[in-house]
Amino acid sequence: MFWVSIFLDELERDLGSSEFGNVAFNRGVGGFLDHARNELEAFVRTASHIGTYRSKNHTWQWGLKAQIESIKDELDEWQYRDSADYSVPHPNDNPGQNGDPNQQIILNNVVKSKIDLNSNRFNAYIQNTWNLDRVSFTLGVRGAYWDFNEELNISPRASVSWKPKWNKRLSLRAATGLYYQPPFYREMRNLEGRINTNIESQKTIHFVIGSDYQFLAWGREFKLTSEAYYKKMDNLIPYKLDNTRIRYLAKNNASGYATGLDFRINGEFVSGIESWVSMGILKTVEDLNDDDYFRYFNASGEEIIKGYSFDQVATDSLKVSPGDIPRPTDQRLTFSMFFQDYLPKNPTVRMHLNLVFGTGLPFGPPGPDRYKDILRGPSYRRVDIGFSKIAIDEDGENKSRLPIIRNLKSLIFSIEVFNLLQVSNTISYTWITDVSGRQYGVPNYLTSRILNFKVQTKF
Repeated sequence: MFWVSIFLDELERDLGSSEFGNVAFNRGVGGFLDHARNELEAFVRTASHIGTYRSKNHTWQWGLKAQIESIKDELDEWQYRDSADYSVPHPNDNPGQNGDPNQQIILNNVVKSKIDLNSNRFNAYIQNTWNLDRVSFTLGVRGAYWDFNEELNISPRASVSWKPKWNKRLSLRAATGLYYQPPFYREMRNLEGRINTNIESQKTIHFVIGSDYQFLAWGREFKLTSEAYYKKMDNLIPYKLDNTRIRYLAKNNASGYATGLDFRINGEFVSGIESWVSMGILKTVEDLNDDDYFRYFNASGEEIIKGYSFDQVATDSLKVSPGDIPRPTDQRLTFSMFFQDYLPKNPTVRMHLNLVFGTGLPFGPPGPDRYKDILRGPSYRRVDIGFSKIAIDEDGENKSRLPIIRNLKSLIFSIEVFNLLQVSNTISYTWITDVSGRQYGVPNYLTSRILNFKVQTKF
């Protein structure tokens, strides 16, 4: 349970004003109280067997697994909203007349439920790998049964890798298969705290091609890994991010796809120590079957926006089909680099630099309407730097005379500065509602700069 106070201020937007960026005037005050007394108990018991058999050119692998799930869940949630000392939603006022003595405070987002769920899952797989001269084939099949919805899934997979004769440093691979993801409890529970007993597994067909290429640069070995993929997804269970909480809509009412490229190069950019650079490009969208909505217009032809339009009487409407919308993981570009170096005359003193960049993720207001989650947060940027001193090298001889240190195999002291540039990275949004029902997203930020001391040792 927590209370959040709200001050809605309008800033000075005149670039020529000496007060630019400061508060011009206050539009309202209020707050909200989030209450939750939830209790979740999940007992999962598993028994499994894994086997392998190898012959001259074949490797057989198989496995069996049984899983018993017992889940007890009790939800008790509600939210109280206040705007200028008035409860929201606020009953209609009757100026000059006696008020209704039976008026009650209406809470928002009330969820009360008790769930007791018991089910059993059974899984099995078998695959065979043929190793020929320069080609390796893998064929397999996986089966899964869940007695909760009596669903049986059979998913075949296949992959091949090839090392061409014309370039011994190059390895090519490809894979495809049908994959099922049976839902767990959280994917079955909707926003109202009820279980969808007709829930089914999400289904994906994968197509992946990739390569590994080893090459020499500056007289040292490097490896470049590349991969391209396309995944056709059906029977999706849409979900939303409410602050940092994942909220599933508990319906198989969407289809979509994911496609992208991944690159990674690693090697000794500085002789003797490993560094790497990676980049990823991704697009993933989904199309809900039942997300059509209407836009309403008043007599002047203006779209009616709650809490903003003066004329709220609708005289016309327009049906909108959103089509493809970005999934919550639709991060179009990611880049990261980890670089290490050391003092030439004292290699036991090292430095590492970590750079991370990612474009913004989609987000939207809370509630069941997925089509509203098309806003984009700011990009993620972070720089870390660290310095370390190897007091005892694991590959060297410990010549210390101190009895405590003499028995150590390695000892490293390090100091790190996380988020060196003190960038305010947005992790989520808290949504506030004014008396007219309009919602505003307020960003929540990750921790700024942190200093970390670390000691690593092996006995």
